[in-house]
Amino acid sequence: MTKIETVNNSYVNREISWLQFNARVLQEAADDTVPLIERLRFLGIFSNNLDEFFKVRYATVKRIVEAGKDGKNQLGGIKAKELLEIITQIVIKQQSESVAILNTIDKRLKEENIYIIDETQIDDVQHDFIKKYFIRTVSPALVTIILNDLVVLPNLKDSGAYLAVRMLMPGDKKQFALIEIPKSVNRFVELPKEGDKSYIIMIDDLLRHSLSDIFNIFDYKSISAHMIKITRDGELDFESDLSKSFIDKISDSVKHREVGEPVRFVYDKTIHKETLEYLMSKMGIDDTDSIIPGGRYHNRRDYMGFPSLGRTDLMYDKIEALPIKGLSFQESIFKAIAKKDYLLYAPYQTFSYVVKFLREAALDPKVKTIKITIYRLAEISHIASSLINAAINGKSVTVSIELRARFDEQANIDYAQQMEDEGVNLIFGVTGLKVHSKMCVIEREEGKKIKRYGFVSTGNFNESTAKIYTDYTLFTANQKILKDVNKIFGFFETNYKINTYKHLIVSPHYTQKAVFRLIDNEIESVKNGKEGLIRLKMNSISSYTMIDKLYEASRAGVKIQMIVRGICCLIPGVKGMSENIEVISIIDKFLEHSRVYIFGNNGDSKLYISSADWMTRNIDNRVEVSCPIYDEEIKKEIIETFNISWSDNVKARVLNDSQENEYRINDQEKVRSQFAVYDYYIKKLEN
Repeated sequence: MTKIETVNNSYVNREISWLQFNARVLQEAADDTVPLIERLRFLGIFSNNLDEFFKVRYATVKRIVEAGKDGKNQLGGIKAKELLEIITQIVIKQQSESVAILNTIDKRLKEENIYIIDETQIDDVQHDFIKKYFIRTVSPALVTIILNDLVVLPNLKDSGAYLAVRMLMPGDKKQFALIEIPKSVNRFVELPKEGDKSYIIMIDDLLRHSLSDIFNIFDYKSISAHMIKITRDGELDFESDLSKSFIDKISDSVKHREVGEPVRFVYDKTIHKETLEYLMSKMGIDDTDSIIPGGRYHNRRDYMGFPSLGRTDLMYDKIEALPIKGLSFQESIFKAIAKKDYLLYAPYQTFSYVVKFLREAALDPKVKTIKITIYRLAEISHIASSLINAAINGKSVTVSIELRARFDEQANIDYAQQMEDEGVNLIFGVTGLKVHSKMCVIEREEGKKIKRYGFVSTGNFNESTAKIYTDYTLFTANQKILKDVNKIFGFFETNYKINTYKHLIVSPHYTQKAVFRLIDNEIESVKNGKEGLIRLKMNSISSYTMIDKLYEASRAGVKIQMIVRGICCLIPGVKGMSENIEVISIIDKFLEHSRVYIFGNNGDSKLYISSADWMTRNIDNRVEVSCPIYDEEIKKEIIETFNISWSDNVKARVLNDSQENEYRINDQEKVRSQFAVYDYYIKKLEN
């Protein structure tokens, strides 16, 4: 990995740090200890991440340039125009690495009798299969655009892949066309097996093989097809039309994204120069845009769905999500929670307890109200159906649903409309703030009193991602905590009134101040000759204000251990600034998503699980919740799982000023933390 210079002596530029995170994902694709089909899927994740980066972060920097500003203050000391150039160079290098990795994987697949063939390698049996498959499945889904100088090119779809076709006609005239790669057809077509050999052809090459059928009305002398792809600005632009509902405005804005400004144009570097120039002219793309030469295939995000071919030996073993000791699917979850708090750590333990909680609430005649925040729902959501079920059963159900959850807006809109139709009271966030907190509170009539039950989580209430994202969820009947949760729902309804909270740390009003107090307490411990200790686990840290506070603590002698999966603008290990800070990043089978803050507090740890990363948006521009852990058993459990993660010397990368993503290597016993955490919970059940 080539060293990337930090922007100044104090911080790494956010965009560069993000690209270094995606380089860690690419490392997984390159790692020959990772099962072969999983390596292909990591290539898909790398590509999908890059698409979203260009839609959001690159597009933001490009807007700064187009506004005529240098953006140095916003971008940590780098001029916006210079940053765009740096990004492009890094991405070109990473794309080149990804192609080389794909070629290596392809060779390994052949050793496993799996052959990905192109249109030049098709035999007669495969030809007949492809001919029928094209007629029945592909042709009906095909959109082909014939281009000429008189026709205005229609807007190409955001992140859609196209084959750019060049036909050489009689008299050396040229005819150009575009074939849209259909998303409704699987990118990978499984061909008939031959003995123990499996064959796959990508839809791109199947289309190349079928060019004569697609363009049979043209009398061409030669024909060629090369892939192109365009990525558009993913920012949502809202209309000011007061007659439209918020749902309608979001929906229109999502549709408008499809025709947003181009921010990246990727093309097959073997494309004919004449074709490339013609297309760029037609699309209004010039040298100020990010133009990236690539390989023969784009939209490699589709590799996330590479077929298993029945080869379980080439994939990670599926783990069975474990039960939680003390919670039963045959007994009331409320009765169990009434006695003590319980912790769920997905995907090691089953997310089904969250669904059970809501199902029970929907049916229980004593439950009067349910309030929940929703950020990202699964495509088929049992969470949403449970809430609808509760409303049908006469419960007062309030859902704060965030319609601006990036790239999940349409799914949330669809569910919001379903819930609204069934009588669920919907709250669409708070003006100027995204609601990113993960919490639920129900009110249950017990005798003459109302008792609250609920849960607070670090992750989305999404059954699909709960199988691959690591997240903590605390089930509790602690009335003090749940009183604070209830106050937040009151803030959603009357957000001109700022509440005070005795237990929860809530953004945007209190997070920075509360965290600073906790850090100052550790600094004070060191001044008094005692140990100061801060341990943090999060997705990203980019707030310079929060980073500066950690630097202050480091200079005071506080020991700081951090596990950061993604963006890390903090530079650890620098003498006189951050020498007491260590940072690792773990990329492995599951996506590390949980946020945990642990403060030593003189041996009596203060511990919070949180929805908030330490980014400016989470601190100042979102409703986030950090929840204290009071139960000593659960506190011990979280610290022990943190210790396992901190001991990782297989999948942990050391983050430092070199920005080289080196694996942590030491002479300790090998610890692959995600596998070790699963073993930890198996032993916990056995004990």
